[in-house]
Parts: sequence; structure tokens; C-alpha cells
Amino acid sequence: MNIRLILAAFAIAVATTTIAAGAPPDASQSTFTVNGTTSLIAAGSRRPAQDASRIVVWLTPIDTVQPVSTTATVRAHYRLLQRNKRFDPGLLVVPVGSVVDFPNYDPWFHNVFSLYRGKRFDLGLYQAGAKKSVKFDRIGPSYLFCNIHSEMTGVVLVVDSDFFGITEKNGRYSIPGVAPGRYLLQVWYENATPEFLQALQRQVTIQSDNQSLPAISVKAAKQVPAEHKNKYGQDYDPDTLKTDY
Repeated sequence: MNIRLILAAFAIAVATTTIAAGAPPDASQSTFTVNGTTSLIAAGSRRPAQDASRIVVWLTPIDTVQPVSTTATVRAHYRLLQRNKRFDPGLLVVPVGSVVDFPNYDPWFHNVFSLYRGKRFDLGLYQAGAKKSVKFDRIGPSYLFCNIHSEMTGVVLVVDSDFFGITEKNGRYSIPGVAPGRYLLQVWYENATPEFLQALQRQVTIQSDNQSLPAISVKAAKQVPAEHKNKYGQDYDPDTLKTDY
């Protein structure tokens, strides 16, 4: 056999093996939208509540290679508005490391703060049309308040995933852009105990589009009082609450 042909065939085989071994994951790998349903059992009841909204479900990859197009290398800015003396939305879910902008759309001053759990910050007093930002680098819920308007409350939930959904009133949710593979399913609800939520965790395998995740039933804890202190740990001044700043 011609020695040149043997060497040429060997070179081609080596090159092919090198390319196959060093090839990056397929960036065009298919992703799916997965769906699920939840029910909410009110404290002291055995019947599902009529409103099962604001339950958060997310999927944390276990050993799944995510397509490049769905892997957030640079976190986008999220926005949580201050409008009509409310936080809009009242519940915002973001991946850990995200930056959230807090624009003031009201014609008066606000002072957003979070000093209880999660990310602790105080944005100070700022006027209409101004905007301040916070990087949320701690997993878990951060409860938001305004030091001027006691009725303003909200939550930023930071999760260790890019794949999450928030339930509608009927308890349904969807999570888009999920690649095939194994995930840890996790759940959060503001009025549920951490121990109960941890017990809901389970492994799931995503294999097809519009796949249904296991049904989830969340048991609410006893409702806690809505009153809270200002950022100094004191009661809100009744005279201040009657005036817009």
C-alpha cells in the first residue's frame, strides 16, 4: 500500500477526532416551554383558595448544558416602578446578580428600603422622575418598603436560575426557554413556611415542549399582621402619612 496514502488517511483521522472532542455544545439546541399548575390551601382550611396567584416556581439545572442563547452572561436590568404609591409589580423575580432599577413615576418623593431579610439597602429620599438601582446578589426574598408611605410594600425574589414562572389567579404558570435535562424544581410563596417550601423540592426531567410539571399544592401559614415599622424601627408619623412629599 502507498505510504503516502496511509499517512494522509492517518492525518484525516486525527483531525476528525480532535474536532469532535473539542467541539463546543450545540448553541442551537432546542429549548422548551414547560407548564404546571398549583393550588393554594388557605391557613385553617382544607379547600383550595380561589386565588392561587403569586406562587413562584423555578428550575435550577443539575447537569444540563444550556444553549448559549439562553445563558445570561450579562444580567439585564429589571425595573420595579413606584407609581400611584405602589410598587409595580408587587412581586418581581430575578436571577441572582441582576440589577433592578427603581424609577419614581409619582409626582412626590419616595424612599425605598429593605432592611429585614435578603438584600439590605436604603436608597434615601429621591424626587419625581429620578431613578436609583440595586444589584441583587443574595438569593432569597427582599421585602420592600417606602419610608414615607407605609402602604407601599413589595418583594424582590432572587433565585439561582434563569428559568422561573409566577402563577396566575388560577394557579397556572409557564417557564419558557428550558433545555432538555435534569432540574431541581423549587417553590416560593410569601405566606408559607421555609420548611414546607423545602419539602416541595424535587428533581424533574425535561424532555419535550409543553411538558407538564408535577402538580404542586402549597399550604399557607397563618396570616401575619400587615403593619411594619419605618427604616428607623419606629412607627410611621400619622401627620406625615397625610401629606405627599
